[in-house]
Amino acid sequence: MTLEKINDSRSASATAQAISPPGAPLPPPGEATVRRSSGEQAALYIRRLIFEGRLRQGDRVPQDEIARVLGVSRIPVREALLSLEREGWVTIRPHRGAFIGALDEAAVRDHYQLYGLVFGFAARRATERRTPELVDRLGRICDALDREDDPAGIARLNREFDRLILETAGSPRLRAVLRAMVGIVPGNFFALVPGAIEAEREGGRAIWTAIRDGDPDAAAGAYTRMLRRQGDLVAALFAARGLFAAPA
Repeated sequence: MTLEKINDSRSASATAQAISPPGAPLPPPGEATVRRSSGEQAALYIRRLIFEGRLRQGDRVPQDEIARVLGVSRIPVREALLSLEREGWVTIRPHRGAFIGALDEAAVRDHYQLYGLVFGFAARRATERRTPELVDRLGRICDALDREDDPAGIARLNREFDRLILETAGSPRLRAVLRAMVGIVPGNFFALVPGAIEAEREGGRAIWTAIRDGDPDAAAGAYTRMLRRQGDLVAALFAARGLFAAPA
């Protein structure tokens, strides 16, 4: 459960296609992109171009073309690039433009480890404050996950599971921290990442069992292990797509 909440099965189907050759025309933005603010649209779209292999390490980001495809001015594109620079996706060189940086495998794994720590804290707090209703609702979600095969349905159940945990934890600070953590898979996580659905099912069931049993340490540990496993899957996917920089 990674809060890669840019999940949309239709945009995922386009993103999951084979990597496009360099120099090909830029694709349309996709429905998941156009539902966001202009700056978020541009950031998500650039992540998608990197994920699809249309932009690779060292490439100059075509700001004017991206603005044209998205139907926005260059201002939100520049805002997106500033955000992506903070996340390590691009490097901005004064008077020269923005260039795709080197993706780091350790950084990808760290990203999910951090998610695990944050959600582990939430699970610990939720376990301490659990109610019979919470246990019942989480159990029903786990049962639904076992029956669901559609990635869009899995994503919807994932969001509901996370929402219940966070609401029960009752920490506005947790939500603020999670808002600052941006997803790195540009589309439906469960459609794009092989093995993600099974990891979600097994991890969700382990988290629910620990909450049901009133074991805060086990709940936190189950979340941490699930997110670590998801990080391993994403790292393997990025490596298979050739998105990591070659060793020096």
